[in-house]
Amino acid sequence: MMIDDFRPSNQPRRQSDSLKQNSENFQTPDEAAATDDVEDQAIIPVEPLEEAAQDTMARNKKPNFKNSRRGRFSPHWPRTKKCWTGLVVVVVLLLIGGFLLLDKHSKVPDITSFTTTAKPKPATVASRLTGVQVTPALAKLPVTGVMIENSIDARPQSGLSQAGVVFEALAEGGITRFMALYEEGQPTSIGPVRSARPYFIDWLLPFDAGYAHVGGSPAALSEIQDLNVRDMNQFYNGSYYTRISSRQAPHNVYTSMAQLSALEQSKGWTTSNFVGFPRKSDSPSKQPTATTINMNPSNSQMAVNYTYDPTKNSYKRSEAGAPMIDANTGQQLEPKVVIAIIVPWTDGALDSSGAYYTDYSDIGSGAVYVFQDGTVTQGTWTKSTQTSQIQFNNASGTPIKLNAGQTWITALGSSSEVSYSN
Repeated sequence: MMIDDFRPSNQPRRQSDSLKQNSENFQTPDEAAATDDVEDQAIIPVEPLEEAAQDTMARNKKPNFKNSRRGRFSPHWPRTKKCWTGLVVVVVLLLIGGFLLLDKHSKVPDITSFTTTAKPKPATVASRLTGVQVTPALAKLPVTGVMIENSIDARPQSGLSQAGVVFEALAEGGITRFMALYEEGQPTSIGPVRSARPYFIDWLLPFDAGYAHVGGSPAALSEIQDLNVRDMNQFYNGSYYTRISSRQAPHNVYTSMAQLSALEQSKGWTTSNFVGFPRKSDSPSKQPTATTINMNPSNSQMAVNYTYDPTKNSYKRSEAGAPMIDANTGQQLEPKVVIAIIVPWTDGALDSSGAYYTDYSDIGSGAVYVFQDGTVTQGTWTKSTQTSQIQFNNASGTPIKLNAGQTWITALGSSSEVSYSN
């Protein structure tokens, strides 16, 4: 009888049956070893007669492996049990490993073991146009000048709030016009775009800028050609401009910095080489002396008022008694620096086209009023040639450093056209 083949029985075997079975199955130790099957079954000796009558419970007791052929710690199990036992061991080990791994990741990390490294701030440089800190990529962009109309039909204009520098002067009929210079500012709509004038070209040339306009006076068009200005005339580059349907011509030509930048790229104008105005850090005055500024270059429709805002250290611009709004943003214009230059002008002579065009004596020098930080500095502006940069000096002849940000420069015929109060 095999050691694992214990079967329960309700009736004890008869002694004669036991003797008969034992006599038939009796083998000597040598015979037992010779007939050991492939499953390595352990054969037990024949039961003595006095033990054959033991009851079934005695035979069903746990086998004693102490004296088995495989040794004290080597029970003889069937292969099926071995497989199941091995599988159970593997599962148990996997479960233990999983619990250990879960416990490891569930622990709160010791924050004292980490070293914190501050992220480096993005590198910036001072814009050559405005002095504002910008990315190096923006600082390398070419400067672009755009002629913008200022008639009643042109208001509110688009894109002026993002210009770095704005020059303002009369065109004809007592109506002022703007030349807005852009570099880091990238408005999606700029306009209405109008025609060129010679004095605006003189102020543009020192910035090595492209010039966006719709035609121009005969003198201006001639200078553009003679002086190799980066010409972006809408007459020859119409696909980079758009005529909107909500306004009547000639107040309906618009463009964007994306369109103008594409035009400049197509012409190989990738940057501008120029010297901008000297700049300084904001330093609002503790005792403002000029918080209200009034300028009137021609009539009430062109009359300008600035109100100093100490919280932003800027000047809110109004025109014809109403806040001047950028149509793109709906916000009032707020330049950081306001400058009035006194430049004599005339209506000029009748030209070949039968029209009179304003002519400013912009090469030379004259009085200047620089408003910033709630104060005013009086001095002199100078411009020796068409290509030289206009300069602003105080009464001692020292260059006046300007706050970083938008600078608005208005040409007036006389000092009587500018006033200010606290």
